[in-house]
Amino acid sequence: MGHKFRAIIVDDEKLARLDLKSVLSSFDEIEVVGEANNVSSAEQLITKLHPNLVFLDIQLRGETGFDLLEKINIESDIVFVTAYDKYAIRAFDANALDYLLKPVSSERLRQTIDKLIEKAPIDPDCYRRLNYDDVIFLSLNNKYRFLKIDSIVAITSNADYTFIHTEDKFRFITRKTMKEWENRLPENHFCRIHRETIVNLAYISDINDWFSNSYKVSLKGFEKPFLMSKRYAAKIRKKFI
Repeated sequence: MGHKFRAIIVDDEKLARLDLKSVLSSFDEIEVVGEANNVSSAEQLITKLHPNLVFLDIQLRGETGFDLLEKINIESDIVFVTAYDKYAIRAFDANALDYLLKPVSSERLRQTIDKLIEKAPIDPDCYRRLNYDDVIFLSLNNKYRFLKIDSIVAITSNADYTFIHTEDKFRFITRKTMKEWENRLPENHFCRIHRETIVNLAYISDINDWFSNSYKVSLKGFEKPFLMSKRYAAKIRKKFI
C-alpha cells in the first residue's frame, strides 16, 4: 500500500482553495481533510485534525503563513503556495518542504508529492526507541560511522538535514529529520526545545529568560546558547520536576 497524506489548505481566497483542491484531486496520495482562511482557524484545525501536510498561503489578510508557524508547533510538512516568489528564501529557512507559485500545475505538484514520498519513512512505528547507552551506525558527513547516543549534546536542523553536536566538539551532518530523532532518542535524556533544536538534558547548565517569553539554554562546553521557544518551556520544566 502506498503513502497517504492527510492535508489541509490554508488560504484566505476561496477560489484559490478550490483551484488547489481541484489539482490535488487527481493525486490519490493526498486526502484534503480541511480548509482554513486565516491563522486562527488554521491553528484550530491543525490542533484538531493533526494533518501530516499543510498547504500554506503566505499572505493571509493582514497576517502571514509565517505567523502561523510562530503560534503553533506544526509537525506536519509545510508546502507554501503563494503568488509571490520573494518569500522563497524565508520559506526554506522555515524548513518548508516546497514552495509553489500560483496557479499550481499538476506537473509541478507531482514533483512536490514525489519529494514528500521520498522523505517519508516506510513505517514510523517500526523504529525502536533508543537507549542512552546505545551505539548506532549511520552516515555522518557522507561516511558511515558509529555514534554513541550519550555523546550527543544537541541536534539542530537545516532543511532536510540535521546536525549532530557531540561532547568532543565535532559537528556531523546526516539526512535524518528532527521528527525521526525525537521519536527515537530516549525521552528521559533528550528534549526538544525548539522547532529546530533537540538537547541532551545532562548538558544543560543554565536556562535564562529571553525576549517574548522565550529562553536561552546554555549547554556545557558550548559558548553560544540555544534558543528555547515558549511552547516547549512547559515540557522541559516537567522533565526537571
